[in-house]
Amino acid sequence: MHYMEEYKRWLESPYIDEETKKELYEIKDNEEEIKERFFKDLEFGTAGLRGKIGSGTNRMNKYVIARATQGLADFINSKGEDRAKRGVVIAYDVRHYSKEFAREAASVLAGNGIKVYIFDDIRPTPELSFAVRYLNATAGIVITASHNPPEYNGYKVYWDKGSQILDDVAIPVQNNIKALKNFGMIKRIPFEEGLNKLIHIIGKEVDEEYYKKVLSLALNEDIDKDIKIVYTPLNGTGNIPVRHVLKERGFKNVFVVKEQELPDPDFTTVGYPNPEDIKAFELALKLAREKDADLIIATDPDCDRLAVMVKYNDQYVALNGNQTGAILIQYLLSQRKEKQLLSDKSVIIKSIVTGNLGKLIAKEYNVETFETLTGFKNICGLENELEKEGYQFEFGYEESIGFVTGNFVRDKDGVISAMMLSEAAGYYKKFGRTLVDVLNELYEKYGYYLENNFSLIYEGIEGMEKISKIMEFYRKSFPKEIGNLKVKSYIDYLDGNIYDIDGNVIGKVERIPSSNVLRFFFDDGSWYAIRPSGTEPKLKVYIYSFARTRDESEKKLELIESEFRKIIEKI
Repeated sequence: MHYMEEYKRWLESPYIDEETKKELYEIKDNEEEIKERFFKDLEFGTAGLRGKIGSGTNRMNKYVIARATQGLADFINSKGEDRAKRGVVIAYDVRHYSKEFAREAASVLAGNGIKVYIFDDIRPTPELSFAVRYLNATAGIVITASHNPPEYNGYKVYWDKGSQILDDVAIPVQNNIKALKNFGMIKRIPFEEGLNKLIHIIGKEVDEEYYKKVLSLALNEDIDKDIKIVYTPLNGTGNIPVRHVLKERGFKNVFVVKEQELPDPDFTTVGYPNPEDIKAFELALKLAREKDADLIIATDPDCDRLAVMVKYNDQYVALNGNQTGAILIQYLLSQRKEKQLLSDKSVIIKSIVTGNLGKLIAKEYNVETFETLTGFKNICGLENELEKEGYQFEFGYEESIGFVTGNFVRDKDGVISAMMLSEAAGYYKKFGRTLVDVLNELYEKYGYYLENNFSLIYEGIEGMEKISKIMEFYRKSFPKEIGNLKVKSYIDYLDGNIYDIDGNVIGKVERIPSSNVLRFFFDDGSWYAIRPSGTEPKLKVYIYSFARTRDESEKKLELIESEFRKIIEKI
């Protein structure tokens, strides 16, 4: 019943404002709601804090933001005076309370004597990563819930290389947060009071430097710049930067979906603003048909992810993250090789649940592939490590439509991806080919690597228990064969061991931190993986099939999925 005690503590606290207390009084007779809001603290997952907006320890609100920021401030100040002077950059997206939460974080940092740079308005998440590096700051904070539904918001922390924090920072910060027994321990000064003393507004200068760097990635001028591109920012932060960069690159026919052009925290035209979901393309498709567009691109609300549809045989074909990643790898590496820009230590980095087609393409160009855990904090964390060892980073990606190239942003970047994909489409169009043609050529060459990735939603405390039971079952008694597919080995990333079918350890994974992920490999090159989401009440399932023909590969996908669903229904 500790949640009732925590609830009462909030109601009686002199630091909690009357408006928040009023919201809490309204749920006094609803124990289930009190439990949901107070049974735990929001914790750092794959991308910091994320949760529904509302009062309570398990919700996103200014008190949870202030507490997290105090934990971060204590960590920064423990690292010496220089860290505080270098400062923290803060950016925010279009969501409800994003600006207020950003200012609350600034007030707490300034209250702890730490310099703050805060953007004058909404910005894409990748620009925050760039700004941390450009301003030589100690850390960065971005207030965003990425592609979550409108009732969510979030708080992501970056460290001095511009990549999201890893456990070496996250765990001490989390311990600092836990040590804050009441809100009276939080130091803050009002935002207006801190302005021009410790809090500095940033804007145009950082934008211009960022755009310059993005444009420097261009590989070809001799492309078809008349291709017709429909773009939707899904009412998020991508509208200005993506359009600016495409215009500077000389694309003359860029059409923006009017209804989704301007910021809208309710995402009225789309509801769930995730461009991975084909429903998000409804209005963009309508405009594309009107304009006879070659390409449709969409960025999510914080503009770190990119989704794509391509006109092919009078139809619009949606590409998933694995397919877009493979096309970008083919384009970037083939052009960089031609221009002698690759080195003998060139690398790409992908997540362990991303398909293998990109790896095969990279091998063709003598580019090594490294794998790491899901989330760009891990991809760019590994990039930081490899950079020290003299490797040259070419590309990082994961199946959930996140991509980056260049070394000045240490996160996935929808602005860079939009530019590079448009350039690739313009390049191939000169030769009478679409991006779908390129993909089909890759399948013909390497085989049909197909995928079916989905999430099973299990809400609340019961949901957490269900996910835990599924993971436990698969650790102990996974199916050793499905149809005529035989499991030959599996990896448990929790202990880092590679096992044979009988459970004997046959190897260890390298450079990959411990995580609750299981991955099972069949003897034909197909495989599947399962993991609980770090930020949402979901079990994530990744199924990959391989065959020399599309038809055979599709049948294998169906077989693995139907067997998986049968098993978890029984658990």
